[in-house]
Amino acid sequence: MKINNVLIPVLMLVLSGVVISGCSSQNEPTPQTENHATADEHGSEETQLTEEESEHSEEESEGPGEVHLSQEQIASLNINVDILKAGSASSVIQRPASVMYDMDRIAKVGPRIEAKVVKVLKDLGDYVEEGQPIAQMSSVGLGKIKADYIRLGAAVKKEEAHFKREQNLYEQDISSQAELLQAELEYEQAKAELDAASEALRLYGLSQNDIQNIKAGSDTPLSYFYLSSPLSGTIQERDLSPGQTISPSETPVHVADLSKVWVMIDGYEQDIRYLNTGQTVELSVRSIPGMTFEGTADWISYELEKETRTMPVRALFDNPDGRLRAGMFGTARIYTKSTETAALIPVDAVQQIEGSDQIFVPGEEAGSFRAMAVTLGNERDGFVEVTSGLTPGQAAVVSGAFDLKSALTAASRSADHGH
Repeated sequence: MKINNVLIPVLMLVLSGVVISGCSSQNEPTPQTENHATADEHGSEETQLTEEESEHSEEESEGPGEVHLSQEQIASLNINVDILKAGSASSVIQRPASVMYDMDRIAKVGPRIEAKVVKVLKDLGDYVEEGQPIAQMSSVGLGKIKADYIRLGAAVKKEEAHFKREQNLYEQDISSQAELLQAELEYEQAKAELDAASEALRLYGLSQNDIQNIKAGSDTPLSYFYLSSPLSGTIQERDLSPGQTISPSETPVHVADLSKVWVMIDGYEQDIRYLNTGQTVELSVRSIPGMTFEGTADWISYELEKETRTMPVRALFDNPDGRLRAGMFGTARIYTKSTETAALIPVDAVQQIEGSDQIFVPGEEAGSFRAMAVTLGNERDGFVEVTSGLTPGQAAVVSGAFDLKSALTAASRSADHGH
């Protein structure tokens, strides 16, 4: 578009003598005397900015990640600043936990030879002593071995009597030494065969007392035997009934000693440097409110779970009254006795801004707050450690951080929209 040569001097005169505001008209020429008056009036208006314009001006002067508020706004948003104290959230590590059987105190019981159930003597929930019968069983194979044991026992008695007789004859010079040695050899062989049969019976679960009581002509069939408990405890599982055939690979009865239990704790990777065996562990379970149990950490895994990235920690708990039951869920508190100190801040004071943990601290000007990226440590009782970014003794916003984040986000959006 071409500009008329006559208008050029007029435009230059207007631009040199007039201050044009954002709302003034550029189409109407104004006399010079009126321009001076307008300029004076405009100058006086600039010295008396409205409160709204002042706040707008402050927002435009803010640096990145910084918010400016009036005292009234600070009070209404309940924004509090405090000096961060030194402490250690890792002195007590609180993590999810679950109760399970002590695997050293649970027995999975089954026959060592194929057998049929004759009679079940103990039921679910029954307490049994070590060696007490749980079920009466019948095994044809075991009956044959018992019969061999009886036969070999009789053979030992026969060979023993023959050996003693040869000894007497040899002492009377009636029998030769060769005959004595032959009798001794046959006696020793008979004893060895009997011992072998006895060991076979022990392998099939018979006690020494059971073996010694094996007799021919008894009212109890030789095929019968008892399935006994290897430890004192409570029957927690029973999967057998009369007439059922059980193979040696099956363990239909589970007996658990509930006087002690394991508590498995889901530790985090950041806990590794604080944990040691022997540390005291307190457990509270959801189903028993108001009660805590005390145990001791006795194993810490050297491998993190691949899916959950948690580190299993095991603690041993006494359970004399049986209140703790396998499968219970709760919370474990591990007392690490850590002496390390860091700046502690309420968890709510930490805000996620642009994908990182940030805390607001007072700015240089009154009413200003700026966001600072930090690294966090362990958390306990609503407080979290600040391991880098802030140190004990520094001031930070301890309440109202979410409102500051909202104001910061709104200001950023407004600035982006304005551009």
